[in-house]
Amino acid sequence: MKILKFTWWSILVSHLKNYPTLLGLNYNWSFGALTGVFLVIQLISGIFLSFHYIPDIDFAFESVEYIMREVNYGWLMRYTHSNSASFFFIFMYLHIFRAIFYKSYMRPHHRVWSSGVFILIISIVVAFIGYVLPWGQMSFWGATVITNLLSAIPIIGQDLVHWIWGGQTINKATLTRFYALHYLLAILLCVLVLAHLSLLHEVGSSNPIGISLKKDNDPFNRLFGYKDFYSLIIAMIAFVYITFFEPDLLGHPDNYIKADPLSTPAHIVPEWYFLPFYAILRSIDSKFWGVIFMLLSILILLFLPLCNRIVKNSTFIGLTEYEKHIFFYLFSVSIIMLWFVGGLPAEYPYVQYGKFFTKVYFVSYLVNYWMAGREDEITLKLFDYSFDQSLKLRKGGWS
Repeated sequence: MKILKFTWWSILVSHLKNYPTLLGLNYNWSFGALTGVFLVIQLISGIFLSFHYIPDIDFAFESVEYIMREVNYGWLMRYTHSNSASFFFIFMYLHIFRAIFYKSYMRPHHRVWSSGVFILIISIVVAFIGYVLPWGQMSFWGATVITNLLSAIPIIGQDLVHWIWGGQTINKATLTRFYALHYLLAILLCVLVLAHLSLLHEVGSSNPIGISLKKDNDPFNRLFGYKDFYSLIIAMIAFVYITFFEPDLLGHPDNYIKADPLSTPAHIVPEWYFLPFYAILRSIDSKFWGVIFMLLSILILLFLPLCNRIVKNSTFIGLTEYEKHIFFYLFSVSIIMLWFVGGLPAEYPYVQYGKFFTKVYFVSYLVNYWMAGREDEITLKLFDYSFDQSLKLRKGGWS
């Protein structure tokens, strides 16, 4: 037992206290830690909610109301869980934006980036399933719309939808399965997070200048722990304010109405953190291709490390600052506009805006590939020039 305790303590110390951290890191590197903090809050609050929740279409909505009104501090657990989900995605998206801006997806951090993309995918699935569980109007119709997307799969699509539902429509079996998956996928998410951290500590953190200088490292507790702590204080102030004073700011009012299969909401929208992908789905006229491009909008992130074949960092290469970050600018503008369009009705001119910024989103990856090729070309020329100069110096010295 002492040996086991010593081993776990040694691992904890090596990965938290004595973890070598580059001196050049700024507060943008706090987003990953904040994402982890709100994941832990999600897990703890979710466990308490599960004590009283009933996964049955006849009692699910009432059980949530019971938690809110009758359980001691049940309202706090419910609002903590729902708002921490929003903060989890806020900091996860900021973490991704930071990685794209500083090109942290490039080698040797490509495996860290890939594991992060899988965390994003599982997080989206877990959040969607969790959004269905309260069994409000938007929960029911959101589940109906999203699960029906699987019917776009040729031949087996409709049978697959009925298999997921457990019948011809969304029913008790559907809600029970979603409740079980919400738990199981949350465990898988934790495993992926641990793998993400393990890969990160294997290669070390990236940094703003894009190069690794081992002699400029410092223990984590002396350098970056303070920055994480200050960032956590600011994030918790915002989180506590929203939870206590504006608890429904990031939710939808229709979800306070019990699910009614006979009454369709005028405007069906998912949670705010799904809006860019929902906008892409609506922008494609074909249901099949809409699903394909919606999935591709996430999976394409896995291919970012393949863009730069030679260059291992984005520093000291013969490109201007604008050229280095043109992909980030196009990516950011398209995502923000798709966020805006996704929350608006599917009518003119919003559908046209959605189609335009969907094109901008996917074209930005082509621009990134082209700019990466330019970086590689310039790098090869610099290497050739340096090699020629070294040969001339050697010949001059030998003669």
